[in-house]
Amino acid sequence: MRFAIKIAYDGRGFYGFARQPHITTIEGEIQRALLTHHIISSIDTAVFRVGSRTDKNVSSLGTVIACNTDKPLFECLPEINTKLSHIYYYGVSKVSDDFNPRYAQMRSYRYFLKKNSSLDFSEMILAATYFTGTHNFRNFARIESHRTPIRTIENIVLTEMDRYVVIDIFAQTFLWHQVRRIISALEKIGLHRISISDIQAALDNPEKPVDFGLAPAEPLLLTDIIYKFSFQYLKGYQKRLQQLESSIISDVLL
Repeated sequence: MRFAIKIAYDGRGFYGFARQPHITTIEGEIQRALLTHHIISSIDTAVFRVGSRTDKNVSSLGTVIACNTDKPLFECLPEINTKLSHIYYYGVSKVSDDFNPRYAQMRSYRYFLKKNSSLDFSEMILAATYFTGTHNFRNFARIESHRTPIRTIENIVLTEMDRYVVIDIFAQTFLWHQVRRIISALEKIGLHRISISDIQAALDNPEKPVDFGLAPAEPLLLTDIIYKFSFQYLKGYQKRLQQLESSIISDVLL
């Protein structure tokens, strides 16, 4: 049987997501837990797949992986979690044999931006509208040779809190560093270091390189990956996710 598993993790302190030999990574620890608890016998035979790989020091509230197993997976989650401190398995769904979590309906990221007294929140909201829709994001991502820079941002929602700004970004797929580069540009707009016309020009003329910087990774969360099916969740999972998010916010405000 094939299952989708929903996982949260604090990405800070790991050497990135993707499994690498001799260093501790999120993917490596996820796979180690599945092997240690005999959920899977090998990575290859389990057809292990991931729905998204995050940058080093980026955390997640809703990463999705998939694997084949004959174990009663949902009942195994509490035992797996007892051995882990920074990774939390909390949801399961039985899926089709050919399911690959890369093909999702929607992904969402959340960034916690520490407020500056001179930050122009209204201007940031206006600038965010220029990123929504379908664009060539060559100037707002690290482009890999085999990937098209054209992506569609469904929505960007900014929420002003007392000491920070929450920025939620929604799209089916994202490019490498795309969210962090958009965040950096929005912050510079809010500080009046660049203008909205600069953003527009960078989107309209992707052949002319421009660099608006890369926002720090630690305040970024992959909040969810959405599919057509639903998950069965462990009791109390919301509290664990809230604790992780609160930990990120606390560090942002230091």
